[in-house]
Amino acid sequence: MSMSAARKAAVQSRGRQGLAAAVILAAALAGCSDGQVTRDSDTDNVGYIEGDGTVSIFPPDDRDPAPEFGGPLLGEEGEFQLADALGDVVVLNVWGSWCPPCRKEAPDLQAVHEELQDDGVRFVGVNTRDGQTETAALAYEDEFGITYPSVFDPDGQALLAFRDTIPPSAIPSTLVIDRDGRMAARVFGPIGEASLREMVTDIAAEEPAEM
Repeated sequence: MSMSAARKAAVQSRGRQGLAAAVILAAALAGCSDGQVTRDSDTDNVGYIEGDGTVSIFPPDDRDPAPEFGGPLLGEEGEFQLADALGDVVVLNVWGSWCPPCRKEAPDLQAVHEELQDDGVRFVGVNTRDGQTETAALAYEDEFGITYPSVFDPDGQALLAFRDTIPPSAIPSTLVIDRDGRMAARVFGPIGEASLREMVTDIAAEEPAEM
């Protein structure tokens, strides 16, 4: 292959890689869309009037075990490991400071966290796509008074743990893990305070499975 042909092939390859990255980013941003939440009285599913996000609540007998998930904590020493939270209900919220629906739901998440934290409910954020520094993410937490911890996952590598179970493939997304370490619910997109409180309270009230 001539030098000019090799250079042309390299440029085309970079172009294809750039297009693929743009498609991936567009898919993530598509999940970052605002919407109102409605509940269908005949099902346990919640859907968005706008956007393509949904909330699904899974019956206890249909729940899969949560995968091994963890990572370093944003702005803190140490790390979070999901396995260490067995016995608590864990609410994992995937967010980015650049995402308007994340900013809209942040006060609701904090409010429900404050209300339920003494009932064995643990809120944990997963900060992603905010760059390799923590500056923007920490400013976001300060702005909204977020007091629960977040895993710092700038490249989304930690979230890949959920790819074979119930992946949180939108930003924002929220996953709820029951006291037995099983995937109990998934939210695509933002969720309001009342709907979040109802969903998490119901899961927290469930009797743990017999060992």
